[in-house]
Amino acid sequence: MNVLFISLGCDKNLVDTEVMLGMLADSGYSFTDDESQAEAVVVNTCCFINDAKEESINTILEMAELKKSGQLKALIVTGCLAQRYRDEILEEIEEVDAIIGTSAIETIVETLDKVLQGIKENHVEALDKPPIGGKKRVVTTGGYYAYLKIAEGCNKHCTYCIIPKIRGNYRSIPMEDILKEARMLAEGGVKELILVAQETTLYGTDLYGEKRLPQLLKQLCEIEDLKWVRLLYCYPEEITDELIEVVATEPKICHYLDIPIQSGSDKILKRMGRWTDTAQIRSLIEKLRSRIPDICIRTTFIAGFPGETADDHEDTMYFINEMEFDRLGAFAYSPEEGTPAAEMPDQVSEEEKEGRQAEIMELQQEIAFEAAEKMTGKVLTVMVEGKIAEDDIYVARSYKDAPGVDGYVFFESMRSYMSGDFVEVTITGSNEYDLIGEPIEE
Repeated sequence: MNVLFISLGCDKNLVDTEVMLGMLADSGYSFTDDESQAEAVVVNTCCFINDAKEESINTILEMAELKKSGQLKALIVTGCLAQRYRDEILEEIEEVDAIIGTSAIETIVETLDKVLQGIKENHVEALDKPPIGGKKRVVTTGGYYAYLKIAEGCNKHCTYCIIPKIRGNYRSIPMEDILKEARMLAEGGVKELILVAQETTLYGTDLYGEKRLPQLLKQLCEIEDLKWVRLLYCYPEEITDELIEVVATEPKICHYLDIPIQSGSDKILKRMGRWTDTAQIRSLIEKLRSRIPDICIRTTFIAGFPGETADDHEDTMYFINEMEFDRLGAFAYSPEEGTPAAEMPDQVSEEEKEGRQAEIMELQQEIAFEAAEKMTGKVLTVMVEGKIAEDDIYVARSYKDAPGVDGYVFFESMRSYMSGDFVEVTITGSNEYDLIGEPIEE
């Protein structure tokens, strides 16, 4: 039985996909990337913002058409959209055979088995279940890097965010399960582990009564075959001096933090239900740059939040210009039903939101291009991702670049390198967000 998996949305969703692939592989199922060869399809959906919701719905409808043709024996929908809109999906799209919610992914084998016997299944379970960790996975990222989910859900309840309603409250995965999974990944050839959760910085508070991310990082660094450990989604108010010290002193931890900030206006931060103001964020950034001078800070901003005036937008522009973040993504605000922000007065027009988003990205482009130019002459250790074969040019990432969201380092070499190899490179120039270098070869 050939199963096609379509994984949409974030890297946390991708981990769920890889766990389900591992369970199905252990039960004898085989996989295909070619929909013309598929006998069953699993769509792991996202519904974080409207664009993601539309992509998920369109993908399900496309697979439903394939099922009508008689080729597919099973169509299963999993993930966030399945959790949130179970009844609507089952009522509107009769070709869907089963729904699996965000806290029921361990039912994938049983569900597919039953669907193939002609039984419709519906597994949307309570969101307070302990999250899954320590399971064998089928890594889909190329084998040399992998995401490691350390917690599920979120307690922050930002006014624009639906995640607590579709992923539940914050639940840490036990440390022994995370370490077991990390060792399995390293034994399978993974060199870089990227820690993810809705918020990584609160890790352990629910299980151990205190933040245990520093201790977890230290233990991960003891895994011999791992070379890099990268941290994503660190909320600014939860970054402690202890965590900064571990990032500064553990050689395997990339000097890279993803810190979602969302606005440079204190008024808007308050309306968003965020827990910090710009003065606290400035202080944190200064502390990080003082203790870890080569730290790379990535962040995200939301443009056009309800009630955001032209002055608030200018405050954000000033803040970004002042902070000179190394990496930044900006998104136009997307109203999500069931969130307080969607009901707020003073909604900003689509045109205004998109205009402000574009202005933020133009400013960040200037900051990023200038920073890239300043890298000339510096030496970086890079991890090879692939090769442009006809030109003998390798594509790589430095510690400053998370996969899929940041830039690349390109270098030319007649030597043969494999994906996952580490190479010392002298930076000779830049091309927009990307760097160009020469390998320091013996």
